[in-house]
Amino acid sequence: MNKRYWWVIITYIIMQFSVPILVLAFGIDHEHTIIYLSVFSFIIALIIILWLMKPEMVIEQHRSSERTKKIVIWSIIGFFLAYFAQAISIIIETYVFGIVPGSENTQFIMEITRTLPIFMIIPAMIAPILEEIIFRKIIFGTLYTRTNFWIAALLSSFIFGIIHQEFEHILIYSSMGFVFAFLYVKTKSILTPIIVHISLNSFSMIMQYSLDPEDFERMRKQWENIQTIVIGG
Repeated sequence: MNKRYWWVIITYIIMQFSVPILVLAFGIDHEHTIIYLSVFSFIIALIIILWLMKPEMVIEQHRSSERTKKIVIWSIIGFFLAYFAQAISIIIETYVFGIVPGSENTQFIMEITRTLPIFMIIPAMIAPILEEIIFRKIIFGTLYTRTNFWIAALLSSFIFGIIHQEFEHILIYSSMGFVFAFLYVKTKSILTPIIVHISLNSFSMIMQYSLDPEDFERMRKQWENIQTIVIGG
């Protein structure tokens, strides 16, 4: 693996543990302070990682109008592909494995966002960029050069699912990671899965932020009822 890639991964790991370490070391218990520290750590990590990935970014900038058109088209298609993969995964989890729909991780993120809206930039923009660089550009890309698409996509998507620490919903995360890997190979540009990932997260965040938690829960239950009628569950 490229030496710079290891530094990118190390930066990402340090970012993940920096705030918890600071909180424990200095006994920080002010909620707003912790949120601001999280936002700051993500921004710093993004700047460092983009600087480390600058050579690849320069290559990405040299694209034809035809390639740009391809990226735009597949970004739109990819948005719906990812949602379809997510929907199928939810159905499988619910009716095959009996897993209750809903993400504690997402609910926790929304609680933080409602406390301090600036936090929204992390799940909506910064996290998708970092995750696509780490899991698609580096992990999938490295595996892809040594194996084949299926092995590389499955392994990198599985790791992508594990890192979100919701093991009961690993199928959802992995299926979306698989779509992102497909888009990366299809367009030969990391920009495509980044755009789709940002679009998905931003759309989800805006939708949930604009609704009261009670309204969102009612909509979720209505959707479950529709699935039950359609599938015959």
